[in-house]
Amino acid sequence: MIRIPDVLKLSLRQRFFRFVVKAPVVLHLDIWFPQIPMAIAVGLLGVLAILDALPHLIQLFPELADLAPSTSLTQAPLLSALGTVPEAVAGFVLLLMAFGLLFRSRFSWAITLVLAAAMLAILLHHYGIVWSGVTIFNVVILVALLLFRRHFARSSVAAGTLFAAISILLLMSYAVLGSYVLGAGFSPPIKNLVSALYFAVVTMSTVGYGDIVPTSEDARLFVISIIILGITVFATSISAVVVPLVNGRMQRLLMGERKRAHRNHYLVIGDNALAQNTYRALRARHLPALVLVPVTPEHVWMAKEDLMIGDATDLDVLRKAGAECALGVLALRVVDSENAFIILAAKELAIPGKTVAAVQNGKNLERLRQIGVDLIISPEVLGGELLALTLSGEELAGDTIISKLFTAKAEGAAA
Repeated sequence: MIRIPDVLKLSLRQRFFRFVVKAPVVLHLDIWFPQIPMAIAVGLLGVLAILDALPHLIQLFPELADLAPSTSLTQAPLLSALGTVPEAVAGFVLLLMAFGLLFRSRFSWAITLVLAAAMLAILLHHYGIVWSGVTIFNVVILVALLLFRRHFARSSVAAGTLFAAISILLLMSYAVLGSYVLGAGFSPPIKNLVSALYFAVVTMSTVGYGDIVPTSEDARLFVISIIILGITVFATSISAVVVPLVNGRMQRLLMGERKRAHRNHYLVIGDNALAQNTYRALRARHLPALVLVPVTPEHVWMAKEDLMIGDATDLDVLRKAGAECALGVLALRVVDSENAFIILAAKELAIPGKTVAAVQNGKNLERLRQIGVDLIISPEVLGGELLALTLSGEELAGDTIISKLFTAKAEGAAA
């Protein structure tokens, strides 16, 4: 008789829900989702914005197209071209922010959210309420940013440096562009981009040689804005770099205190139902527990002081989590191979406490025994055993259930 696979016996709806449940584990979504798709989408939005504004920018800078000097521009095309400058600037910044999203930067997420909203406003202003493909794409990015906001929570020196570089770049672009457009209001007049760049740098650095002086009212107001923005941007940029450094130092100090505070505790590694129930059961018995997960959970189910973010297979992370003085290291993640690597890392530290690993697939029981796990918990195997005992009419004794649920290392050695 030909045996029909169990998956073929399921309905299409059951297969779909089964795929949805297993997809995060099979596809390893916690490693690359959603930061990589979001970075690609944001980068593409930035490219589309630049391509849309490029023809108008050529009108503003005719030297790029080997045309006549800027003085030949009429007022109408000049204003039309200036209207696309914010779109081009937003496009360039979105490209930079796409790299920050790859590292789950909170700063990049916030800037991208603001720029995507600004891009949508620009599109609606230019083309009216016309739901084109670009507009719909922009709306989808906005919605995705809001849905996955919890996945972008990292603050680092790299993000601060990126903020400083972008702020200075935008300020420089504003100063050069404004000096070039208002060139007739200076004495002597600014007629090319080199002179505009020179005046912008001299003004923002507060050197003030006095060889180029604003004479018109518009030019003077513009110079005032450069000075104010320059002081603000440089002060903010310095704080954006220094504050993460100070926060990192404080975090290391706090982590050191946490390591000393979490002595004789249980280190629970995982973000699933088994890990949650284990943590709650330990805390209900007034036993100290620290939960170690790779990213911040969408729904924080533990006390904030009992949460630590990091890679459980990294020896330095385990040391910071106090594994060397823990009563037990509980690898309760949904992927058996990840639990095996965690136990191997714990064994390398020669921790004094017990090592516990969860097994989802009964085929991996023997492999976990071979790496020296002190205790193996296999809920899936337990379910099958209890069902068989019930169907066969055997008595469900407490000792039998415990022996089926846990597989000790000694038992594995005897086998």
